[in-house]
Amino acid sequence: MSATAPALPSIEELVSGYHDWLRDRTVVRKVSNWTEITTPFLDRHNDYIQIYARQDDGAFLLTDDGYTISDLEMSGCNLDSPKRRELLQTTLGGFGVKLKKNDVLEVHATAHNFPLQKHNLIQAILAVNDLFYLATATVKNLFFEDVSAWLDSNEVRYLPRVKLAGVSGFDHVFDFAIPKSSRQPERFLKAITNPNRDTAQSFAFAWMDTRKNRPHEATAYAVINDQEKVVLSSVTDALGAYGIHPLLWSERATAREIFAA
Repeated sequence: MSATAPALPSIEELVSGYHDWLRDRTVVRKVSNWTEITTPFLDRHNDYIQIYARQDDGAFLLTDDGYTISDLEMSGCNLDSPKRRELLQTTLGGFGVKLKKNDVLEVHATAHNFPLQKHNLIQAILAVNDLFYLATATVKNLFFEDVSAWLDSNEVRYLPRVKLAGVSGFDHVFDFAIPKSSRQPERFLKAITNPNRDTAQSFAFAWMDTRKNRPHEATAYAVINDQEKVVLSSVTDALGAYGIHPLLWSERATAREIFAA
């Protein structure tokens, strides 16, 4: 007699587990009049992303202290062109994060929305890192622009940078949303430049957190850049485990009819 497969956890249990993981692996340390918050998310160097918070005129100020963009520029990724600055501002605006003097990323929070604003700042840092992961010396276009241009060339109707609310109360930004048609359900796309554990996990949480608020047939696709390095099966398997369709950029032609329908 064959063994019965174990029941899959519910979406609520998965979201709760994510919150537990986030809380248990966050380290808080006082540094002068600032509080340093070390998150479990990794940057491009596999270092834990750190942000800083302090009280500010009856509220709270959260910032990356300018590290995110400074690190990218020191790595050879020039963000001075008008097109890239515009894309940077659009990306940050999707999370409600401001770009301040000396390229500091910051948000203001109240005691009530502090967790949400902390989440938004961290997600913005991850998004900026992923958008500008590759230096201009190695690529002609940003991967987001490549995906957008490919959708346009195939006459795919889409909305860029769509923000959706999750059941947790957090907002999540999807790179492209393709409306429902008579042949296909809603489709949500994320362009992943640097496929790794954190980018996969971040998108998986965004999809898990929002899918209950969408029609049952809605689907999610991770469009993965495999031009510069081999994509590990652990990344695609992790995405698939949460109901996300991984689509390698080299195999994008296989999805043309699905997206254009």
